[in-house]
Amino acid sequence: MKYVLMMHVPTRDPYELMSWPPKDLQAHLAFLNSFNQKLRESGELVGIEALTAPDQARLVRAGKDGKPITDGVFPETKEFLAGFWMVDVGSPERAYELAAQASAAPGLGGEPLNMAIEVRQVMSGSELPKELL
Repeated sequence: MKYVLMMHVPTRDPYELMSWPPKDLQAHLAFLNSFNQKLRESGELVGIEALTAPDQARLVRAGKDGKPITDGVFPETKEFLAGFWMVDVGSPERAYELAAQASAAPGLGGEPLNMAIEVRQVMSGSELPKELL
């Protein structure tokens, strides 16, 4: 079963971690690199991506003529999606276990961030309505 583990972080400053003391930033990045490597070695990692900050995001809709209409930036959000992992695991419980591990990435002073990781199963062809296939 494939799951997306989405890392949500507060928007006080989208990349506030870049202002952390070097020791704390290095510990955080080392943790994430180690977590990613463990997922690769276990064969559970399908993909991983980091996303730009919300100040670079736009909502796009098609206008009446089909041309894109963009809205944004939306600085009033409480948190934003910083990145995600796509994993292929045997059970929802394993996806939750991995999300909890990612959530505990160290922050300032080495304290776990306990950031929100949204877990959503990726629907396979058999789970999609026949009309969509």
